[in-house]
Amino acid sequence: MFSLQNARQICHFDRSDSSIVAQLRKLHRSFSSRGAVVPHGPQRGLQVSPLPPQNARPSVEMTHSLEHRGVLRGELSARCVLLLAVSALPMLLSGCHKKEAPEKDLPPINIETLTVQTGTVFDSLTVPAHIEADPTRLVHIFPPLSGRITSLRVVTGQEVSRGQIVATLQSGDVAAARSDFEKAKTQAEHDDRARDRGKLLYDHEVLSLASYQDLQSQAAASRSELERARQRIRELGFAENGTSDTAPISSPIRGTVIEVGAANGELQRSLDNSAANGIATIANLDTVWVVGDVFERDIALLKSKENVDVTVQAFPGQTFHGTIANIGDTFDANTHTLRARVVLQNPGHKLKPAMFASLQIQRPPVGVIVVPQTAVVHDGDNTGVYLATSGGKFELHAVNVGATRGENIEINSGLHDGERIVKKGAAFLRAPVGD
Repeated sequence: MFSLQNARQICHFDRSDSSIVAQLRKLHRSFSSRGAVVPHGPQRGLQVSPLPPQNARPSVEMTHSLEHRGVLRGELSARCVLLLAVSALPMLLSGCHKKEAPEKDLPPINIETLTVQTGTVFDSLTVPAHIEADPTRLVHIFPPLSGRITSLRVVTGQEVSRGQIVATLQSGDVAAARSDFEKAKTQAEHDDRARDRGKLLYDHEVLSLASYQDLQSQAAASRSELERARQRIRELGFAENGTSDTAPISSPIRGTVIEVGAANGELQRSLDNSAANGIATIANLDTVWVVGDVFERDIALLKSKENVDVTVQAFPGQTFHGTIANIGDTFDANTHTLRARVVLQNPGHKLKPAMFASLQIQRPPVGVIVVPQTAVVHDGDNTGVYLATSGGKFELHAVNVGATRGENIEINSGLHDGERIVKKGAAFLRAPVGD
């Protein structure tokens, strides 16, 4: 019988080597529970017996039998190693048997194809723009004389009619203008009487013709000066026979007050003042200008009198129709753009000055191939599509893409009419990363 003590002596195990002893004990317990017989030699085997205590002495019978037969200790050591290896083999094999997980069935690849064809595309050029008041229907009201504003009667956004009083101005220039008028009136009356007397004397041959002509010239000059003074009073807005020193300032057009540049009690000087917009700015918004900033690369698409569509952010979904009235001749120094002007009717004054707008200018129709975006495969800076070849195979073909149109994209080059490409499922045909 073979025991742990015999194994220690035969294999030259040191009692202090606790790890080896622990492994032998483990093997002994395993095979004792199974009742296993380990082959040893060509015709016989060794029965694994229970292990004696660690302090038990070696079996004298086993030792004597081995020495009596003259078996070399080196041969027994080799057999001991073989015994341990054969004993551990079933355990190693039992731990290596693992059930492999069955491979899951891959889902079927859904690939759809289509035949490409050249279609006609109607494109448009979008030009950023803004709304402006028509300069021919816009006025800046300046005071006709120096003075103080006693009453400002308008506010921004107010509608005014032609001749409506915007403000009143108190000024000493009113008294001066009235005095000039009275002087001119008196002088004209005096010269008219002198001319009438001269004519009577000339008819009786008392006054010479030259003297009579001088009197006529003097009367005409006085009458002209009177008309000048009268016109000045009318410009200031007060009556010829009035006595007030305040002058009303009225609007010369019908329109909307878009800016007010004065306040009650403010001193105003005459037309030589430095105010940019005067007392108020009034514009007639029945028509407005839509001014677009066209870049240099798009100038060739512009034509005068061409129909355009105008859209504004304030009214999404609504389109205004007009024509290009003028294309500028000079570029803006700051934006390097050319100004294109469109005149629009503005019923109800829906379009306001300084609104943002866009000009939609139709381009000539062009023929181009358009495919779904799902058919295009992107790989870095490269783009391509899968062409269907003979035998149900697909080949990646490089293409040059253009503008995007909703769920489709233009193909500028790389495809021809009649070719069949993968419309859906192109991503499944790509080679895995690293292959």
